Amino acid sequence: MATLLSLNVGMPKNVPWHGHTVYTGVWKAPVDGRRMVRRLNIDGDGQGDKDGHGGEMRAVLVYQTDSYTHWSKHFSKDLGGYGAFGENFTVDGLADDEVHIGDRYRIGDAEFEVTQPRVTCFRVGLRLGEPQLPALLVGHHRPGFYLRVITEGEVGAGDEIVRTRVGPHEVTVAEIDALLYLPNPDHDRIRAALDIPALSPGWVASFKEVLAGGGGLAPIPVGKEPAWRGFRPLRVDRVVPETASITSIYLAPTDGQPLPKPQAGQYLTLKVAPAGNPAPVRSYSLSDHFDPAAYRISVKGEAHGAVSPYLQGSLTAGGTLDVAPARGEFVLTDGTDPILLISAGIGVTPVLAMLHRLAADHDPREVWWIHTAHDASHHAFAGEVRDLLATLRNAKEHIFYSVDTRLTPAVLDGLGAPLEADAYICGPESFMDDIASGLVDSGMKPDRVRRELFASRSAINPGVTDATRKKPHPPEGPPGTGPAVTFARSGLTVPWSDDRGSLLELAESCDVPTRWSCRTGVCHTCETALLSGDLDYDPDPLEPPGPGDALICCSRPRDAVVLDL
Repeated sequence: MATLLSLNVGMPKNVPWHGHTVYTGVWKAPVDGRRMVRRLNIDGDGQGDKDGHGGEMRAVLVYQTDSYTHWSKHFSKDLGGYGAFGENFTVDGLADDEVHIGDRYRIGDAEFEVTQPRVTCFRVGLRLGEPQLPALLVGHHRPGFYLRVITEGEVGAGDEIVRTRVGPHEVTVAEIDALLYLPNPDHDRIRAALDIPALSPGWVASFKEVLAGGGGLAPIPVGKEPAWRGFRPLRVDRVVPETASITSIYLAPTDGQPLPKPQAGQYLTLKVAPAGNPAPVRSYSLSDHFDPAAYRISVKGEAHGAVSPYLQGSLTAGGTLDVAPARGEFVLTDGTDPILLISAGIGVTPVLAMLHRLAADHDPREVWWIHTAHDASHHAFAGEVRDLLATLRNAKEHIFYSVDTRLTPAVLDGLGAPLEADAYICGPESFMDDIASGLVDSGMKPDRVRRELFASRSAINPGVTDATRKKPHPPEGPPGTGPAVTFARSGLTVPWSDDRGSLLELAESCDVPTRWSCRTGVCHTCETALLSGDLDYDPDPLEPPGPGDALICCSRPRDAVVLDL
């Protein structure tokens, strides 16, 4: 008979970590007597990061004394008393390879249901002083699990644990954890897991992504095999002024072979050696329909920029530029619903490529072209767009000049655009934020609103409370002596230093916005496009990143690398 050995609670608190402050509830301590377990929490307990812990489906965390013994032997040390793994219930029995998702248990006066394994998170490693522990919990098949409260009631140490129902398909906690985090999952078992009503919505969504060929828990889709590795030279075929501030550049292969076909909306990354030392790296959207003879990008001049003055003022036909293959997830998708192509200024380029594809395909969908520029003289591609729209039988055009009328959510709402549409938005970040929020507020589903952002992506740093957005900069202290590391979105190149444990730590020291959760190569939250270069991993990730990608939390550069950060 399984037994509840200890009931542990703790309220979130601020904890120093790597020069930052983390707000976490992972510190739990045993309590005497009985406590009321409610739908969202045990009395006296709390969680710091509600995105990853807590809530109805993760009200109570369970860990086993057998796993305490296992880890004490593994690390050759005493890991502390009950609650050291952040668990609410320390139990004798209920092994992860025996408990099933959907099992129900009676403990004291309350009844519970198993919903998911523990989320792989750096905090348990922080709590125990073992940073690699999140990966080891998965690799050793000892994650622990969460319970949902079916019937509220009092529980206390010493209560017997009685299973009252076995979950359908008998998918164990250890098995379902491995299905998501380890390589080559059994898709039939994933389908069985999706048939379990008790499985938490987050894991349901992740498994659906796995079956669709995506990246599980990773918020950025796992990369696809790039058309070529690193950078290759492309010949400048033409340089064409579009307006006083925008210039189009046509890039042709140097070997006469057809160029690989990109998706409409993707971008090219250029390494422009003549513009600086080290060579600056910048990304520009493809702005035309695919032509195997030449790619077209369109560049807006920036008065104080490092790259655009060279591209617009010095670049001539016949020269070459080093170019990485087309990338990006801001791409036109197939379907039958209406399409909103919404842009501001130079943000027109990726949606213009989408419009080209729609016209080439004679797409029957309803297409709304909505664009704003400063005035008519700054309205690039106006004639080109009109010609393309004329080939589409269900196209509508709305142009706004900000000198007269700003395109705001209220103005957009007044157009009566269909809310069942797929919206593609590109422009300054504040413009995209305003328009996207306006569409969602008007009733459009958030997953149908897509935005392109060439600046650094928003950070995901769970629990860190004192992070402030700063302009990326070289790290403090003496420069490193290792290979050059370029953060392409941030426009920064710095030498590697062995004082950094990983590329993630180097990025953090430069205030380059980063995304991470486990920090040990499990969750893939940190997965980033690797534009060029080779890496070494330590520890080896449980599942390798997608082709052309890197897990920056556990990798170091072997030679010069360029990251899409």
